[in-house]
Amino acid sequence: MIRGDQFGMSECRPCVTPIISSEKEVISDSTETETVKFPYRAAVGALMYVMTGTRPDISYAVGVVSRKLENPTKADVTQVKRIFRYLRGTTDVGIVYKPQQNRKTLVCYSDADHGGDKTSERSTTGVICVYSGGAISWLSQRQMSVAISTTEAEIVAASEAAREVMWLKRLLNDIVGLEGIPEIQVDNEAAIRLAQNPEYHRRTKHILTRHFFVREKVTEGEIGVQKIQRIYKLQMH
Repeated sequence: MIRGDQFGMSECRPCVTPIISSEKEVISDSTETETVKFPYRAAVGALMYVMTGTRPDISYAVGVVSRKLENPTKADVTQVKRIFRYLRGTTDVGIVYKPQQNRKTLVCYSDADHGGDKTSERSTTGVICVYSGGAISWLSQRQMSVAISTTEAEIVAASEAAREVMWLKRLLNDIVGLEGIPEIQVDNEAAIRLAQNPEYHRRTKHILTRHFFVREKVTEGEIGVQKIQRIYKLQMH
């Protein structure tokens, strides 16, 4: 559990979002070099612990602030404090699982922001897997290489989701057994066609082979990929 007084945030004012676009730009473009007297690394580590355990909603924000562990600026500290303020206002929120809701069905959502990191121009992958009405696995991480199109960024994210789904599929089949094949919900039509169609296309020839893991598993019938139709309402309390 995070104690706000560890970081001088015990009486902070709550806010409704963990990060906003304008603050992300400030962090990316900041060139301040003044030494900051704030336990930045410890604070980010504490937020990572909470994010990994029960709070997928701060995954992206924590990923952004963790990029500046070595030389944080005042803008970086402000963003970390904002996440604490968000947690302060949502202390009664958590993941609730409903045994009879979507029982034995595994659904995964993947997405990517094309070139979201203005420093490296790399995209960020977001993945969340849902079972029994609640999130059971999630991640938000920068992609290893620069994607030159939205389609490429989305197929990289979908392949990351496919790896997570394959592991969860084996685990859940050993425990309770799943019905049907898990579906990965994607909001990019071109990425869906690329995942479902093994044919070569000149505009995708530059994409590394390892990013087509999702296509291999779709072809084998292990998983499905479809246009996102609905968002599961996660049970939060």
